[in-house]
Amino acid sequence: MKLLSNREELLARIRAQMHEKRYQHTLGVAQSARELAERYGADPDKAELAGLLHDYCKCWPVEKMFEILVRHDMPTELLEGEKELWHAFAGAIVIQYDLGVTDPDILQAVRYHTTGRAGMSLLEKVVCVADYIEPNRSFPGVEKIRALADKDLDAALALALGGTIQFLIEKQKTVYPLTLTAYNDLVSRKGKEGGF
Repeated sequence: MKLLSNREELLARIRAQMHEKRYQHTLGVAQSARELAERYGADPDKAELAGLLHDYCKCWPVEKMFEILVRHDMPTELLEGEKELWHAFAGAIVIQYDLGVTDPDILQAVRYHTTGRAGMSLLEKVVCVADYIEPNRSFPGVEKIRALADKDLDAALALALGGTIQFLIEKQKTVYPLTLTAYNDLVSRKGKEGGF
């Protein structure tokens, strides 16, 4: 990986992609991801790196992200859906080709940090939950998700995704299918194990 040998250079590249508030969020996600990885047995270095890179394209113009997604044959339902999701999919592409990140675990964690998906890996869950609970986040219910994240990563993720789904329904926005399948997968697995 091109930039990983020099952390300061990597941080400078990340910071150049976003405004200060987003950069502080990114640092918070990286730290939270490392802590969750250490708690649950994922690779802390991969978790931290995925946390640092998860919003690499978040502040890019939607036209630029759209061009990247079209060039890489992303599904029509993504391209026609909520633009808020594009940065994760575009980001996974950009960090691979521009930064030289080739680790599939990191790429998948970045790609699915906003939508989730059925059968998420431990690293994907860690980064997704870290994005919800990092210290700079403040929204109704975040403290409950943080408390759950200390005890049960899957329960925290199910609660977070459920909250997102509920929020989107209340705003009469579409729910991306992967988010529904991620939520259903977590709940059905826990149901088979006796619940949360």
